[in-house]
Amino acid sequence: MLALPSVVSRRLITTVAVAMSVFHLVVAFVGPPDAYVMRGSHLAFALVMAFLIMPGRHGTAERVGWFDVLLVLAAAAAALYPSMNLSYIQNRMYYVDDPRIADYVFGGALVVLVLEATRRATGWALPITAMVFLAYGLTIGNQSVGIMLDQIYLTTEGIFGIPLYVSATYVMLFILFGAFVERSGAGQLFMDFALALAGHTSGGPAKVAVITSSLFGTVSGSAVANVMTTGTFTIPLMMRTGYRPAFAGAVEAVASTGGQLMPPIMGAAAFVMAEFLGVSYLTVAGFAILPAVLYYLAVFMAVHFEARRIGLVGLPKADLPRLREVMVERGHLFLPLVVIVVVLLAGYSAAFSALCGIGSVIPTTWLRASTRKTFTLQAIIEALESGARNTLVVALACACAGIVIGTITLTGLGLAFTGIVLALSQNSLILALLLTMLAGILLGMGLPTTPAYIVQVALLVPALVKLGVQVEAAHLFVLYFAVLSAITPPVAMAVYAANGISRGTLMQTSWAAVKLGLTGYIIPFMFVSAPSLLLMGDVSTMVSSALTATVGVVCLAGGLHSYFFFGPARWWERILLIVAALVLIKPGWQSDLIGVALIGIVSAGQIWARGAAARTSRQTS
Repeated sequence: MLALPSVVSRRLITTVAVAMSVFHLVVAFVGPPDAYVMRGSHLAFALVMAFLIMPGRHGTAERVGWFDVLLVLAAAAAALYPSMNLSYIQNRMYYVDDPRIADYVFGGALVVLVLEATRRATGWALPITAMVFLAYGLTIGNQSVGIMLDQIYLTTEGIFGIPLYVSATYVMLFILFGAFVERSGAGQLFMDFALALAGHTSGGPAKVAVITSSLFGTVSGSAVANVMTTGTFTIPLMMRTGYRPAFAGAVEAVASTGGQLMPPIMGAAAFVMAEFLGVSYLTVAGFAILPAVLYYLAVFMAVHFEARRIGLVGLPKADLPRLREVMVERGHLFLPLVVIVVVLLAGYSAAFSALCGIGSVIPTTWLRASTRKTFTLQAIIEALESGARNTLVVALACACAGIVIGTITLTGLGLAFTGIVLALSQNSLILALLLTMLAGILLGMGLPTTPAYIVQVALLVPALVKLGVQVEAAHLFVLYFAVLSAITPPVAMAVYAANGISRGTLMQTSWAAVKLGLTGYIIPFMFVSAPSLLLMGDVSTMVSSALTATVGVVCLAGGLHSYFFFGPARWWERILLIVAALVLIKPGWQSDLIGVALIGIVSAGQIWARGAAARTSRQTS
């Protein structure tokens, strides 16, 4: 088997990865070049890295095969061809001037190479989806090869479209930021902070998992990466304190999945959303903050009620770190997150905010002796390499999704699909929302979150907007279900990752995750019916909606886990709690009064039952 020596392969990978990261840092500092240059260079780096890191049958994980070297050269040439012929690309009239032979050669090569690299990085689902859309455009869509090539390769409406632009300008920098933060020791800070805060309470280890994963998720943006980072500690800890393996795995999977929904740094799809909506990333984070808090509150209360129901206690305080000591020793490592938020609030772009955050990480570690020597030259190189590696899946998925978006735009399939959704739902908003939910989960099962969201924006969001849903709520609605597919059976990647650590029964873990995350499936319907949950509208409406939604998600957690604040919930109390949660979702004082009344009945019943049990106990003794 012909392959590069392993030492050469490793050094080549490191060199290319570091060059990719440095290129993006320099561009962020001096300003972006032409769109084709920026996006073409980003894609060229991603393709080269993909064929080096994930070699085909002629190579191994340690040795790059000669065929993959040829793919590397072809990928670089095809991705950089538009930027190397910039004057020609900018001056030609697309859809009018026939493509040249070189356009066909390099364009066709790039499509094939993007599909192959994406297959290696994410599996078959996304490349097959792109190929289906290509076939649709050439057959049913009645488009010629030349017109399809024009759209997909020679304009910024296809492979070099908005998704790749977002990956090149925002996502890469935030992933780099996450890599530097991880190297700074912030992961241990998040863990110790959560242990000090909640480790001693009832079911403390599960609450630690929720808090840690929410913190780590803000900088990782990947459910599976979050599980594999924090879950290796939290899942065994939960199992040692009495949680079933299936439940322990489910807690970590659900908590990790929410990281893509939690500001200040959400997953890559949030940056794409900002571009589609034409607003700043900070605005998107503002829309997302309250639903994300409700999501994590529901998970937190679910693990609390489960712990109380089965009688679990917290960890001994003597074995836990003290909050004051944690903050004094490592609390300064929160500063890079604060820097990003402050810069965003000051009105600067997301890219500049990420650059400031990255620039603040190393100086932050100098503030304490315990972290001062964290960043050696080798650690910096490792962070730069890790950032480039972690960007691959997003970059390739965005390029492949560009093929889909380009075809949809060219053929008008989006409008046709809107008509189909409206016809199937018979102009009923609730039916349209349910259809969109199912489509989002199905797409998300096979695709990474970002391309799943992008495809839904093209196919499903217009139908929701036409039925009266606010455009911001419609975008966030489809994003939620693209994210939640990570915990939805049968293809639930975050659950698979967590189950690999807990060694529980996969199906039990999957259904426990759905039960824990059920509020996440309901929250999108809440903010569609009450956009005030997206912090839109007058202050009094936002406050009342937030209060009723908070009470609602707590009731739902109690009903699903057979426990409320005053004791175990009997079957009829569980039903009343779930009904109370559902009526509190609907905005309006009448439904709110019904919900409060039902909560009052349940609370009174539990207090009476507790008193009766106490009287019986005294009489027996």
